[in-house]
Amino acid sequence: MTTMTTRYIFDTCLLLFLGEFGAEVSPGARQVLDAPDGLFHVSAISAWEIGLLVAKGRLRLTRPPLDWFRDFCNEQDLAVLETTPAILVAASFLPEPLHGDPADRILIATARELDLTIITRDRAVLAYGAAGHVKTLAC
Repeated sequence: MTTMTTRYIFDTCLLLFLGEFGAEVSPGARQVLDAPDGLFHVSAISAWEIGLLVAKGRLRLTRPPLDWFRDFCNEQDLAVLETTPAILVAASFLPEPLHGDPADRILIATARELDLTIITRDRAVLAYGAAGHVKTLAC
């Protein structure tokens, strides 16, 4: 019997909640995050989002954003996924309605292209998942 292993992608908000704020996640998300066989990923677009938040003064980190991102990914054993031309074009043609946040669109396109489940608190992304356009897990 073959079992399917669900693979996950962290939304940028989850990176920050876990890595910087130490926030609790939902019991369902905690169970997934604690599972030894979880396959976890993060999009390179999250590094851009974090850098942008720091540059705009909306986020303060204890070290430079790129160092923070790399350290968090290493500590959490997250594979960083490149933002490919195929993903960028797919982000332009997602089923509507979806808000126009480019980072969310790229994250959703990445999840759809690579068959990943997005772990997020973002209500718009969760609603998009509930509409059947992408797999999501509320955290």
